[in-house]
Order: sequence, then C-alpha cells, then structure tokens
Amino acid sequence: MGGFLAQIIMKVLSYIEERLEKGPMHFTLIDPDKQSPDRAGIIAEEAERAGTDVIMVGGSAGIDLYTLDTTVKEIRKNVNCPVILFPGDVSGVSKFADAIFFMSLLNSQNTYYITGAQAVGAKAVKLAGVEPISMAYLIVEPGGAVGWVGEAKPLPRNKPSLTAAYALAAQYLGFRLIYLEAGSGAPSPVPVELIEAVKATVDIPVIVGGGIKNREDAEKVIKAGANIIVTGTAVEEAKNAYSKVKEIVQALGGE
Repeated sequence: MGGFLAQIIMKVLSYIEERLEKGPMHFTLIDPDKQSPDRAGIIAEEAERAGTDVIMVGGSAGIDLYTLDTTVKEIRKNVNCPVILFPGDVSGVSKFADAIFFMSLLNSQNTYYITGAQAVGAKAVKLAGVEPISMAYLIVEPGGAVGWVGEAKPLPRNKPSLTAAYALAAQYLGFRLIYLEAGSGAPSPVPVELIEAVKATVDIPVIVGGGIKNREDAEKVIKAGANIIVTGTAVEEAKNAYSKVKEIVQALGGE
C-alpha cells in the first residue's frame, strides 16, 4: 500500500505539515452516531478514492466506546490515509485511530470545554497510544449543535478582527492548528472576510468546516486562505459519497 501507511514511522502532524507544502487539503468527517460502522467504512473508502487526505471520526455528542471502536476499526480496514479522532467529549478516544485532535474550545463560556475535559481525557489519550495534535477550536455563528453542546459564545460573522484575535492567542499559546467551525449543517460556510483576517494574522494552518456543501463553497473558502477544509454532513447525506468528495476536492486543484 502507498500513502500514509507505507510511511508508518511518520507522525500524523508531520504528514499534514508536509502535505500542506504541496497545497490545501481535504478532510472527511464521519460521525459514528449517524450511520453503521459498515456504512462508515464504505463512506471512508469512497472519500479516500475521491481524493480526501484524512478521515476524521467524531461528532458533537458523546458516543459509547464500543460503537466508536467498531467504527474506527471498520474505517481503518478500508483506507490507507490517517484516521484522526475528533472528540465531542472525553468518550471520543479510541486506540484504533492514528491520532486525536486534542482540542480546546477557546470561546466556550464553560471552562470544562477549554481545559476541564482535556485534563480528564489526557490520561485516556496517553493510554490509548494515539498521537495528540493540539488544536484551537473556534465556533463561528451560527455554531450549530456543537456550539450549543460546548456552551460557546459564537464569534460574530461580521467581526473578523475578533476571531483573528482569538486565533493569534491560540498561536501564542502553542496550538499547532486552528479550526474555524460554523457548525454541522450550517446554511453557509465561515465568511470569506473572517478567514482572510485570520490568515493575515497567524502563521499556523487554518482548518475551516461547517456549511461547505459543494465545489463553489469550497473554492471560496480555499481562495480566502483556508489550508484545510472539512466536509461531513454533505458527504454523509450524499447519495454518492465518492462524487460529492470528488466535486469538493476539485476546488483544491484536483482533477
């Protein structure tokens, strides 16, 4: 096999950083709570075949470990690219993944989602042996379910400088990635002006997710400066996951 598994000694963060030197990336997010493990494996396989670079596994709500493990194992069997956990809570840790986004929801109004859950979950991550990748998570209006669950005060869409300030603070605090999240199934992506403001302010990769439904949405987000785009709902709900991912990946310069 080629790709990530053929370079098993390569850390996932290193893989992402090296891959970004060639251009923007696409991640596919799969929520174990929205389909069976078998279906998740099929979606992941089709997404990778269409050009996605990473499979993320997780959702805004907690999930039982058996379902998470079974889903990750099924995905792992079907793909060659890295599988990264995207935990909604401390329950989102599986030893069968390659890495985990060790996130802090910086604009939460509840310190549990900023540092509390991280303290509770850190030992589980260490015992699982998966690579932790530190990431600042910023919820932008409307925020969706994740904003509600995480008790976030969503950053206003018309105040780019405020989000840029949070992003710069994240960089100075040592986070390796910044994730701008409009919320799963958001009616539209994070605004172009907001992405541009963040990119003009920070030097670390910027991930954008939520509301990216088609190639046109993806092109706008990439042109604004996003290094990585994430699609979840649009792929999970598509009749043909391969075609949907292929359409969006074309915005990155793919065929």
